[in-house]
Amino acid sequence: MRRPVHGAAAFRWLAGAPAVLLAGVAQTLSFSPFEWWWLQLVSLGVLAHATAHATPRRAGWLGWLFAVGWLVSGFWWLYISMHDFGGMNPALAAAAVVVLAALLGAYYAAAMALWARLRTGRPGRDLLLWASCWVLAELARGLVFTGFPWIASGYAHAAGPLAAWAPWIGVYGLCTLAAAVAGAGALWLGEAPLRVRAQVSAIVALVVLAAHLLPDQFTQSTGTLRVSLLQPNVAQDIKFDPQRLEAQLHGLVRQLSEARGSLVVTPESVLPVSRAQLSEGYWDALRSTLQPAPTSASAPAVGASTRAALIGIFVGDDASGYVNSVVALSPLATPGSAALPGATSAGEYRYGKRHLLPFGEIIPPGFRWFVDLMNIPLADQARGHTTDAFAFGGQRLRPLVCYEDLFGEDIVSSVVGAQAATVFVNVSNLAWFGRLLVQDQHLQFSQMRAIEFQRPFVRSTNTGATAVVDHRGQVTARLPPGTEGILETTVEGRIGQTPYARWLAACGLWPLVGLALAVVVAAAGAGSRARPRSAPRP
Repeated sequence: MRRPVHGAAAFRWLAGAPAVLLAGVAQTLSFSPFEWWWLQLVSLGVLAHATAHATPRRAGWLGWLFAVGWLVSGFWWLYISMHDFGGMNPALAAAAVVVLAALLGAYYAAAMALWARLRTGRPGRDLLLWASCWVLAELARGLVFTGFPWIASGYAHAAGPLAAWAPWIGVYGLCTLAAAVAGAGALWLGEAPLRVRAQVSAIVALVVLAAHLLPDQFTQSTGTLRVSLLQPNVAQDIKFDPQRLEAQLHGLVRQLSEARGSLVVTPESVLPVSRAQLSEGYWDALRSTLQPAPTSASAPAVGASTRAALIGIFVGDDASGYVNSVVALSPLATPGSAALPGATSAGEYRYGKRHLLPFGEIIPPGFRWFVDLMNIPLADQARGHTTDAFAFGGQRLRPLVCYEDLFGEDIVSSVVGAQAATVFVNVSNLAWFGRLLVQDQHLQFSQMRAIEFQRPFVRSTNTGATAVVDHRGQVTARLPPGTEGILETTVEGRIGQTPYARWLAACGLWPLVGLALAVVVAAAGAGSRARPRSAPRP
């Protein structure tokens, strides 16, 4: 008599391709704005269950299906940038999203095939192998070819019981831990003895709960700073229209004049032209808005004799390339300011975006034809170089442009050392991608970085999500999306290093890569001595 597929007959359908594809789609609901973190564990548990007895070929197929369902549903908004604003044919734009998901899904297909090839049939060892294979796929997606770790599984746990581990192991450590929890849950759908299932699940539960008994306060306050975060709400289809430029220039002057904070932060490319294309008169007009506000009964003073702004603008020329930049502006030049970190020879602080987005900001070799189809302005940009923070108001503010805050391994150097940043400042223009999902997902990434490094984030965006995130990852203030406004807030800077910041700054992600590979190598070595106890699925 043929044995059951695996587990009780009631759960056979969970091992089928339709269930796995649906589980991948469902995993998207675990991220913002839904934040059903528990659904990430359930969804991944379905994949663990489906591949537990599959052949390597079938496991790879199921892993690929899961990833395609997850990634297409998770960043379908790329279609908006390519079709709505890039003018690409709708069928081609939709196909491009699917192809991207399919290519990234290859990492997960390879990971599941490897897991199926090396599993031993011993639940404890196999659980470690499963989690290791999963995180290797996540790391590959986040690091290879500049990386695109959008909605990596660990981000779902910026909230929930696993979040306590973030200052210790970071988002990729959470990917590993979540996979272990999901795998332990999947054991209950299989054929392992009850005692074994209970023991493995108890160990995993104790590991999850252990973080809540460990120290959780690694940073100290550096005081507060009053900040104004601008949200101009300029529609993307008119942002780079030369006929509408004058209105945008006047709008920025008006919003700067209305802002009350000591530091004013504008979104990415709030000025959609290069610095060289602006008249000196306009730059002086911006500077004049930063004069200290007068004290009156109706308009209290900002509480500081000096004000400053971080302005999003392109810097450069046709010869050297254009850099998506943040430039510091103050009412008066400070003598000797050129000697400050990050300052140019003219005494001006300038930060240029370093981690560029393929196809939108840099053109991979051989793909200019594809970028030309999208008609994206400034699609081939130059990289910035400085990582220094902007010192102002007793704080050190580290700018990050758009999706740079997805790469904790790139920015960890900013939170260690004598000149460590005390506040992260993210400036973005997500109008390229509409309003659904993308704004909330990006805000969740900032929340994860805040928890990992115990630093606050302030975010100024064109259309949303303009918000403040404290050092524990909690959103303390936010403007409604799709509206023009100024978010007036007070942010508390922090100094100090989390355990994750220490080992990430010293070793990068290599400890996590090394541990995962060690588990895989150990499983490969044991493969000749231990075989699966149940027959592979045909």
